[in-house]
Amino acid sequence: MRLRRGELIVEKLTPAKGATMPGAMLHHWRGTAFAPGAKAADFERLMKNFNAYPQRFSPQVLRGKVISAHGDRVEAEMRVRQKHVITVVMDTDYDITFGRLDALHGYSLSRSTRIAEIDAAGTSRERALGSGEEHGFLWRLNTYWSYEERDGGLYMQIESVSLTRSIPTGLGWAVGPFVESVPRESLEFTLRSTCNALRR
Repeated sequence: MRLRRGELIVEKLTPAKGATMPGAMLHHWRGTAFAPGAKAADFERLMKNFNAYPQRFSPQVLRGKVISAHGDRVEAEMRVRQKHVITVVMDTDYDITFGRLDALHGYSLSRSTRIAEIDAAGTSRERALGSGEEHGFLWRLNTYWSYEERDGGLYMQIESVSLTRSIPTGLGWAVGPFVESVPRESLEFTLRSTCNALRR
């Protein structure tokens, strides 16, 4: 079985011609992996420890912390960095719900509530770009995890649905590779990093 051999299975779920709307593009991807020896409880601890995200999901996640927690519902913030031709840094807030079906099955639902592109990140000139200045590299991001413990390990599946600005005329050389490639690359990176963290 491909998953048991350590392969990631990544699928594009967006229609072949793309899901477009005036000024925007929708990106829908799904990835599946198997982490040998991992338990459902291991996955839950990993995903809920936002302070450790910069170590577990470096170099994409620069900072992570919980804003508030109420039972299985968490509000969290992260500073993330994406690099593809150009480098983009964003401050993002998420509303996340964790759920358990039983001892071996669970899920999480994550919805972005704020995404701000940061100019000159890490310098004295750092600032969040206003709505009239930002480039629309990421407007919204929903992430759905499901997992099942069996066969001596953990099967994990992640779906990401993101909304970006459509590619502006004349900027395809810079923006095009970013908005078209980053959704898949980010999903693969997250899934592989999760597997690596569970093996430690």
